[in-house]
Amino acid sequence: MTQGAGQGPEVERTATLRDFRVPAYVHETGPYAPGTHPGEAAPPVDETYPEGYTPTQRDLPVINRGDTVQVSVDPVAVPQATGGAGPLYVVGDVHGYLDELVAALREQGLIDAAGQWCAGTARLWFLGDFTDRGPDGVGVIELVMRLSAEAAAAGGYCKALMGNHELLLIGAKRFGDTPVNSGAGTATFQAAWLLNGGQKSDMDRLQDHHLQWMARLDAMEEVDGHLLVHSDTTAYLDYGRSIEEVNDTVRETLTRNDADEVWDLFRKFTKRFSFRDEGGADHVRSLLDTYGGTRIVHGHSPIPYLLGEVGSEGGEDDGGPVVEGPHVYADGLAIAMDGGVTMAGKLLVRQLPLDI
Repeated sequence: MTQGAGQGPEVERTATLRDFRVPAYVHETGPYAPGTHPGEAAPPVDETYPEGYTPTQRDLPVINRGDTVQVSVDPVAVPQATGGAGPLYVVGDVHGYLDELVAALREQGLIDAAGQWCAGTARLWFLGDFTDRGPDGVGVIELVMRLSAEAAAAGGYCKALMGNHELLLIGAKRFGDTPVNSGAGTATFQAAWLLNGGQKSDMDRLQDHHLQWMARLDAMEEVDGHLLVHSDTTAYLDYGRSIEEVNDTVRETLTRNDADEVWDLFRKFTKRFSFRDEGGADHVRSLLDTYGGTRIVHGHSPIPYLLGEVGSEGGEDDGGPVVEGPHVYADGLAIAMDGGVTMAGKLLVRQLPLDI
């Protein structure tokens, strides 16, 4: 690689260049995060991205967090609805950080000190990406599965959406090193999974009931006027003109078990930043007009990346962004919930609607 005078950091691109939506910055520091971990730089806010994106190289940073501090928190009282549905909560990307998830759920009063559901009729939605990058993705899946049963027994619910990392893990388990057509050459699920934070310990512990549960997850849902999705992309429009049609199409694609079809689904779910730049609010409106709701709530793209910034690797106070809560943008029509737990950010659990 070469770098001309006055140019930005070196950029290493794979042979599948035209499929990339987010450039893979490697071996050099990025414009917003001097001295950060290789591969950690955020794409410039004003860069124009091709429409497609195939993550055959690392998508977002994988940081070995040594800065995690376990804090005991006293659960807050969860307001209970009378004669109707309980309060609505959403959880951003967890990526295997089980301890941080437990602490955040306790802080919101959704689970007790023993990790059991204690929120009665409250409703809890996970926005996807339970695994990869963090230490215990299977533990996260098992917690969500258990809370789903406990919440239902208490008159509430705990549900989850399909994220791109669920598709990635399913593909890596089902298809391994089987070549797939990436649109500009070949790739494999196994290689993409490893490059994007796949943990061997998760693969070793993954069982059929985990896979079956993930494969049945919905891709989107509308709750109390909030259109819940994983990815900040308009690619959902490729799979149907109603929420039911999108969810059915995604499940049917996984049921057919065709590696190329699942790869294409994964690739589209990995697109990002559709709501961020010029025309972003119009993209949000196109989804709301099609599927319903008055606001989109999504995960997938860490808030520091949406802001054109990244946090420090070690968590030191270096003047970088501090994620205090969800990011509302696109003319107030979009709410980002990925606080960037993999990059020394924060795992977000919040009640909707936001008090803003």
